[in-house]
Amino acid sequence: MSDQILSQEEIDALLGAMAKGEVNIETEPAPQGPKIEPYDLTSQRIIMRDEFFALGEVYDKFTGTLQSSLSATLQRSIDVALVSTEMVKYGDFIKAFPNPTSYNIFSMEPLIGSALLAIETDLVFSLIDCMFGGDGKPMTPNRDFSMIELRMMHRFSMEVLSNFEKAWEFLFPVKISYKKSETKSEFVHIVNSNDLVMVIVISLHGKEFSGNIYLCISYLMLEPIKERLSTKYLREKDMAYAWKPQLEHLLSDTFVMAIAELGKTVQSVRDLLELRVSDVIRLNASPEDMITISIGNVPKYNGFPGVVKGNRAVEVTTLINPKGDQHDSGYSQ
Repeated sequence: MSDQILSQEEIDALLGAMAKGEVNIETEPAPQGPKIEPYDLTSQRIIMRDEFFALGEVYDKFTGTLQSSLSATLQRSIDVALVSTEMVKYGDFIKAFPNPTSYNIFSMEPLIGSALLAIETDLVFSLIDCMFGGDGKPMTPNRDFSMIELRMMHRFSMEVLSNFEKAWEFLFPVKISYKKSETKSEFVHIVNSNDLVMVIVISLHGKEFSGNIYLCISYLMLEPIKERLSTKYLREKDMAYAWKPQLEHLLSDTFVMAIAELGKTVQSVRDLLELRVSDVIRLNASPEDMITISIGNVPKYNGFPGVVKGNRAVEVTTLINPKGDQHDSGYSQ
């Protein structure tokens, strides 16, 4: 069998067409795919929207209450708005501020660790000017804060943190405690430089001034409760509240067995076999003792036996198990 794919006549015809330019012999360049760039997860900013979705409502409540509080304190209209929330390395966050800056370190019990409230330098001087009756026009003196200015910013920080604590009440109640203040970044150490922190940027805008405050909370603080901050938890929580009234309505017409135990005793099989009509079985309780009332075989109440309108009855006197947890009798609810 010949190994030629084309005959000699076909080869001659192909060469002739190539010579006349009827056949394009130039190869087309291979299509290039999208350019691939390296992505470093440890250095890029990460916004964990789903993991901390519930915090959006915290920030919304916080900005609303803080706006009312500051407007009343400074006796002027102050607009407070959320600018952004993002995850960054703590070292990248803290080195972005000049000296001096108002740093205020606080704790959020029962969460473990420390968080930070940072106030821009320009905003510090504008706020202090407003506190002393000025209009808050921007100015940036090239100096450190005085003792009076530090005390005034301490009062301002306490007001901000008080509103931040109130904003957490509906989601996860925390107790915020002020720890200390600093003006230089090299003395502020809440986590390691490479640890991730959540930075919440809040803008304050007055008639003559504007500036930002920054709340910095480490990821390690939020990690133990991150399940309660996710979209999945909120959906399940909303579903539970939606079904609760219907379940309560359905259960209200449910019949359960209620047993009032007058007493009990232990008998041998021989004694039981020898029982005759008119024999008396002695119980472990007298008519004056309280008896146990069980609901669905779970002891729930104590009471006294009696008669009401010719019917046997039991008067409930005490609740045995108000929380519904396990009882000493071995039953569980």
